[in-house]
Amino acid sequence: MRCTAYAGRVPTTTPPSSSTLPDGPSRQGLIERRDLRPDDVRIAIAYAGICHSDIHTAREGVGAGAFPDHRRPRIAGRVTQVGEDVTRYAVGDRVGVGCIVDSCTECEPCKDGMEQFCLRPSVGTYNSRNYDGEWAMGGYSQEIVVTERMVLRIPDALGLDEAAPLLCAGITTYSPLKRWGAGPGRRVGVIGVGGLGHMAVKIAAAMGAQVVTLSRSMAKAEDARALGSSQHIATSDTEAMRAARGSFDLIINTVSADIPVEDYLRLLRPLGALVNVGLPTEAYSVKPFALVGGNKVLAGSMIGGMAQTQEMLDFCAEHGLGATIETIAAAEVDAAWERVVAGDVRYRVVIDTSTISA
Repeated sequence: MRCTAYAGRVPTTTPPSSSTLPDGPSRQGLIERRDLRPDDVRIAIAYAGICHSDIHTAREGVGAGAFPDHRRPRIAGRVTQVGEDVTRYAVGDRVGVGCIVDSCTECEPCKDGMEQFCLRPSVGTYNSRNYDGEWAMGGYSQEIVVTERMVLRIPDALGLDEAAPLLCAGITTYSPLKRWGAGPGRRVGVIGVGGLGHMAVKIAAAMGAQVVTLSRSMAKAEDARALGSSQHIATSDTEAMRAARGSFDLIINTVSADIPVEDYLRLLRPLGALVNVGLPTEAYSVKPFALVGGNKVLAGSMIGGMAQTQEMLDFCAEHGLGATIETIAAAEVDAAWERVVAGDVRYRVVIDTSTISA
């Protein structure tokens, strides 16, 4: 089956190839979707979210990209067809697809509900081949076909547009907040008030934690308070940073900028954790005593498994936590990418796929 997609950085008309360079503009074209297998779900995509990982991949900041490049997660839409063995979904259901579209189901991580760490490994929604060797091309497109196990139900309380970014920014921040115990009586710091950070603030506050945002300046202080932060600290203010030392149980670092990690470890209380979900380009430099002194933890976190991602969607629906979005037409993708890089987005960009013409 063919459908129309809007490809990111397409320089030629050749098939996907890791040797093709991402030096051209985005454009529209046809892609092939597989015929339905017995356990497959066909989804008409209504909205596709944009985030910095799209740009990292397309510009080969994280590994080698493959082009033409349609491969994006954060998909929300409705079921249009199901395979004969599908039991969880029916035509018309509101559903989403996140960062992975398949896993082996047999390894220990898969059995433990951590399909994202599948040892085979898992199949990403973008820049990844499925187990048959076909490119998993999903996201900036009219339709997608995905195995039932990797489809998520979007609660009625969430708009499809505001739900799409939750399948990346929502689960990426929900997972470490849940693991490290954000909740009543806990003081949580969020570094960066952006695409990831704004969801970290919303979710941590809904969990009952006291949330403090940390950013280079006070420019987003008002926004941060509206999102649920009780205080905003400018990290360029040395006195404010000194006053905050030893006051946090947990800090979530959502930025991809290189930061002086030890400065932030000093903000933790004993037994506190600094968890990185951003992708800084340089290696961390940390003296062991910065961790040993206070039994502190420096950790990382990725997305969650399918069960936890569904849990996140249900939590967000219960608390009215959609992503804060700007909606664009498909033809505006290149301009939106530049705005994301410049930090000029409040706070996630979502493509209305109805603007991709047949």
